[in-house]
Parts: sequence; structure tokens; C-alpha cells
Amino acid sequence: MSETESRNFIEQMIDKDLAEGVYDTVHTRFPPEPNGYLHIGHAKSILLNYGLAQKYGGKFNVRFDDTNPTKEKEEFVESIKADVAWLGADWEDRLFFASGYFDEMYEGAIKLIKKGKAYVSDLSADEIREYRGTLTEAGKEDPCAGRSVEENLKLFQEMKEGKYADGEKVLRARIDMASPNINMRDPVIYRVAHIPHHNTGDKWCIYPMYDFAHPIEDAIEGITHSICTLEFEDHRPLYDWVVRELEYPHPPRQIEFAKMYLTNVVTGKRYIKKLVEEGIVDGWDDPRLVSIAALRRRGFTPESIRMFVELCGVSKANSSADYAMLEYCIREDLKLKRPRMMAVLDPVKLIIDNYPEGESEMLEAPNNLENEALGNRKIPFGRELYIEREDFMEEPPRKYFRMFPGNEVRLMNAYFVTCTGCVKDENGVITEVHCTYDPASKGGNSPDGRKVKGTIHWVPAKEAVKATVRLYENIIDEESGVYNEDGSLNLNPNSLTVREAYLEPALADAKAYESFQFVRNGFFCVDYKDSEEGAPVFNRIVSLKSSFVLPKKED
Repeated sequence: MSETESRNFIEQMIDKDLAEGVYDTVHTRFPPEPNGYLHIGHAKSILLNYGLAQKYGGKFNVRFDDTNPTKEKEEFVESIKADVAWLGADWEDRLFFASGYFDEMYEGAIKLIKKGKAYVSDLSADEIREYRGTLTEAGKEDPCAGRSVEENLKLFQEMKEGKYADGEKVLRARIDMASPNINMRDPVIYRVAHIPHHNTGDKWCIYPMYDFAHPIEDAIEGITHSICTLEFEDHRPLYDWVVRELEYPHPPRQIEFAKMYLTNVVTGKRYIKKLVEEGIVDGWDDPRLVSIAALRRRGFTPESIRMFVELCGVSKANSSADYAMLEYCIREDLKLKRPRMMAVLDPVKLIIDNYPEGESEMLEAPNNLENEALGNRKIPFGRELYIEREDFMEEPPRKYFRMFPGNEVRLMNAYFVTCTGCVKDENGVITEVHCTYDPASKGGNSPDGRKVKGTIHWVPAKEAVKATVRLYENIIDEESGVYNEDGSLNLNPNSLTVREAYLEPALADAKAYESFQFVRNGFFCVDYKDSEEGAPVFNRIVSLKSSFVLPKKED
């Protein structure tokens, strides 16, 4: 397959533009609105725009489309900057705000008024909607459309001076009320809003609408290719109209691509905001969400997100990716990088009756069987250990190869032990499991060549680190769908399980965001928010089992 044939449709369009001399460089941008945290879908846009700039030796901007102060917060600005940087998209000194161009946008509106291409309207939002018409019926002309240039300039100046209440007047572009594209039926381009702005304070009480501001921002910054998602395809004629009427010498080209959807996850800001405000999750970065901050907190890596975005590809048709594919990517990224440690999530004490009381020893264990470069570590071993409660059964079913009375198993990296029984409390709950060990089987191999079918992990009871471990399921009940009949979210009551676990002592000094493979239990990451010195909290990133199979590449 040739390089040309392997390029996605956006790259093919850019190649054509460069070959025909439409542009002599490539300049892209990621333009988030600071009204919430970014999610996995935004990661695709970030990496796509940054990747194009890198591939063509061009420039990449991060620009906040902060034209709606009613929903914007500095908290969101800072979180977005952190997310973009974490993903590896380096904007260098190319960080911009739409609010930095408010003066140019105002002058652009004045220019349109003078050209007879914009007018001040007295209609309410409901009346504008009514006058706009439908997909099958043309709109009606605004009664204010006939105002003179002089009157429109005077009224727009008065809007700027704060003489009108919110919603009392708007500035509309004069285009075509009979256009088959409803976006071109005299869209509102400025509205009155007496709200302080996080960047400009009280300087403005009128703010530009997104569809007017966005093409101006792109044109001012010299963006060549305005890469956006498919819902903006019907807005492209208005985008082109704005840059054309304002006579920008090198107008950007808008290109749309399909959004990235994940099955059975919540990405809508409105829904996440509701989950946060109702205390169902502990913030926009709750590890059950798929905001970029949440994925980072849970333990996903930039490399895994990049792999996921690459597997999803770039297309013109909307489609959904299985969440299992995202889990596949993090497993693939971590399996050779992270040490394989022992942690017991549902502990019961194991006592080796013939091990000398008061004695202990250090046993050696490899950190990663698939990557010898990670080396080995020492683990203390003694008479009392913790094992998983599920690794012992008094009356096991067929093909159960772990601990039961009379059965011999291997303690990982340690010895062969033979189960002799258990102790229960007054409620019948098992509190201790007892066994004997074979001192000649140190390292987990018997000198006489006998085999065992079961190997279980353990931690030393005396030296074990106590930790909180959080296990996650999808926050949505996958079998019933994302939404209930009333439009509310169909929440999974078992989305979070908290366990008090015991970990091997090497994990005592684990730092925030460090991740490890816990034998048989999955990959886990130290929570940055809730961990305290001496009391770590681990989030399970992903289990070890995967339901996703990477499709084979066609020849």
C-alpha cells in the first residue's frame, strides 16, 4: 500500500491544497469552549489537529472559544490546558482566547452593518425562531431588516453602551431568509448579555455568537484548515460567508470529520454536570467517567489514548467504538512497562503451621515476567500470610485447583503448601486457613519433580501495606441502555466497589499516578486525590481479561 493511498481523506485534501498553491503551509487549532471538562472525543480532535501540524511541519494553536460567559469558568480553562499538555500536544507559545479578539469582532460587525449585511433586530428569541421558518417552508423577513445603515450603527453602539436589557435587541446578519439552509436565514451574530467575562471583566455587555466569532478567530490566527466535527457541516456556508464578507485575504478552509463515540458511556456535559452536582460522582475527574481528567486519574496513559484514536481512524461517517477497545489499548501499553506485584483484595489469613514461629526470610521475585529489564525485588515471607478468600474452599467444585483440605498448591515465588483445614467464627465465616509447607520447594519448585495445578498469590501479614482499593464498572447499566424513558441516565448501582486490601510492602511508597499490575486482579493506579501518606488509594484501571479482539489487517 502506497503512502498516498494510506492517507486519510483530510490529508488528501490538504495535499491537494498544498499542491495547487491554495496554502503554502498547514496551520491547525484545537478550539475548546471552556464550559466543562474535555472527554475522550475531544482527545481525537486534539491529536488529529496536532498530528496534522506535526506531519506537515506547520503550526498548532490552542484557542479557547470563550464567547459565552454564562457557562465559562477559569477552572475549565485550567483543566483543558492540563489535558492538552498531558496528551502531548505542544502548543508552545500559541495559546489564544477568542475574547482577545472581541475588538476585531466588533469592528467586523460594524463593517457588515456599513455594507448593508447586518441589522439590529427587536424580535425576541421565540419570534426569531418563528420567523425562521422550517425545513420545508421559507422564513419571513424580520420587520427590522429595512433599517438604515445609520440607524443600525446607532442602535448597535447603544447595545455596546449597555442601554438595552438582555434579549431586548440582537444584531443579525442579512443573508437570505429563503435559503434552504436554515443557518443562513439571517442568523444572530451579536446578543446583549450583562455578564462579566472571565478574561475581559465588565468591558463588554454584548458578545458575539459562536458561528460569527469562530471563522474570525481562525482568519485572524492564519489557520489554514479548520478541522471540525460533522455537526458543523451545515454551518460551513455561514463560516465561508463571514470570512468572505469581512474580506480576509487568506480564508481558512473548514473540513468536517466524524465524531468518536464510545458505547455505553456518558460524554454530554449536561449529564456529567448533573452527576457532579448531585454527588453521584466526586467531580469531573471521577474515574468512572471518560473525561480526559478522569481517564488520567484512573491510570490511563497518553500512549494508550493515542493508540485508541489511531485504531478508530478518521472518517466521514459517524460510528461507535466499543469501550473494550479502549481497555485493550491500556493493557497493551502497560503490560511490558509496569511491575507485576501481589495484592490481596479480599483477605483471609493463611497460617503455615510448620513454619518456625518468629522467623522470616526474603524471597526474590521478578517484577515482570515479560520484561526482564524491570529486574527483581525482595518480598518478606513468614509464618502468617494473607491470601484471597476465593482461593480457599472447604468443598470445592470439580476442576478447582486452589486451596482445599488435603490439596497442595504453590505460593507464588515461595513454596509448595498443603492445606490442612480452616477456622471459623461463631457466624460460620472463615477467619483462618491452615497449611504446612515443604521447605525443599523454595522458589516454587519441588526437588522431586512433583507438579501442582494451582498457584496462588499472597502477601506477608506482618509487613503488608493496608490500602483502599476501588473497583469500577461502567457507570451506565449496559444491558438497559444509557437513558431511561424519561431521559434520565440509567445508572449502574454497582459502578463502584471499595475494598480494604493488603499489598506487598514494596507498594508502601507508591506515588500518585504510579501504576502497577496486581497479580490476577488487573492494573491499578495510585489515586492522586484521595491517597494520603501511609494510606494509599488504588483505582483499578482495567482488569486483565479482555473481550476485545484486534481486527486483522487486510493484505
